[in-house]
Amino acid sequence: MTDQRLLPRALVVLLCAASAVIVLGGIRAVGSIVGPALLALILILAVSPVRTWLHRHGAPGWVLVAIPLMIVLLVLLGMVAVLTISIAQLAALIPTYDKQFQQLVVQAQGLATKLGIGTQQINEAINSFYPSKIFAIAQEFLSGLVGAFSGIVLMVVLLLAMCLDAQAFSRILTLGAVRRPLLIGALHDFAHRTRRYLVVSTGFGLVCSALDVAALWVLNVPLPLLWGVLALITNYIPNIGFILGLIPPALLGLLSGGLDTMVFVIVAYVLINFVVQSLIQPKYLGDAVGLSTTLTFISLILWTFLLGPLGALLAIPLSLLTRTLLIDSDPDGEWAAALVSGNVPGEGRPAEEDSTTGTRQEKNGEGGSRP
Repeated sequence: MTDQRLLPRALVVLLCAASAVIVLGGIRAVGSIVGPALLALILILAVSPVRTWLHRHGAPGWVLVAIPLMIVLLVLLGMVAVLTISIAQLAALIPTYDKQFQQLVVQAQGLATKLGIGTQQINEAINSFYPSKIFAIAQEFLSGLVGAFSGIVLMVVLLLAMCLDAQAFSRILTLGAVRRPLLIGALHDFAHRTRRYLVVSTGFGLVCSALDVAALWVLNVPLPLLWGVLALITNYIPNIGFILGLIPPALLGLLSGGLDTMVFVIVAYVLINFVVQSLIQPKYLGDAVGLSTTLTFISLILWTFLLGPLGALLAIPLSLLTRTLLIDSDPDGEWAAALVSGNVPGEGRPAEEDSTTGTRQEKNGEGGSRP
């Protein structure tokens, strides 16, 4: 107990806050390197079950490296190609709706006059929702992702290096479990949670995107495939991802089909999102995220500020990694784990999940059998 009184608590808090500012500032300064490196790490974790399955079936070493690498590269190249084509189509489509928007402006001004709203006020409100501004935001977001993915040379080098080191790193973790059981257990827990989050989010994201594309096609909204891809991408953005994926197709529905089409687009998106992501997905995802709603939103803002659009997509996995390194690997971090997850130990959870340590030991036993 005496060693805890060496420094005043206020000084410890200030030193920790200053250190955090320095670390976060460094991450932001080298975000062009840190972002692709973290993306490569998350992708390698996502395909690690493939490598484990190949190893279990006696595949040679070069296959253990080549197959996971090819899967990741195909996903990356496919995403870059789809985003590039979509941005070009969107840029060509925006100018074609200026006339329709001007007609809507006239109608809105007439309605505002009947309601006694000043013309200047309505013009300022309309300018805020001008199509070129709304779609420019979507273009900027997609272009940011293309920029993050397009450093393909760096990504290939990082992915190849991680694939080559994966088997040796797994053995080192297994050996290190004897001396650092809490840290190794936390890392296994992070890998398990991240894979579960990615698999469940991707699966249900594809379902939502397919349903969104079908609804937009029925409503004759232009570029339904683009908005389906956008819905899939924004599915990984917590809290506000659904809204970001809804605004462009809803506005385009207003310009192409009128107010009725926009309302139908909003209703379709809300129903699909509510049924799939609010009712069904949580049953499969469970407590894999382990972050409270407030902390999830703060993490989204922080990682987006540090790494841009890529940080928004990786906000959940990066927050899980931060929790692993700072909280789950700390013997005295159980209270902090309960604080960041928002789950009170012992309330409505099975006995083996009452504490972070219990959950980690269960998953560590599962992960310890992996090669």
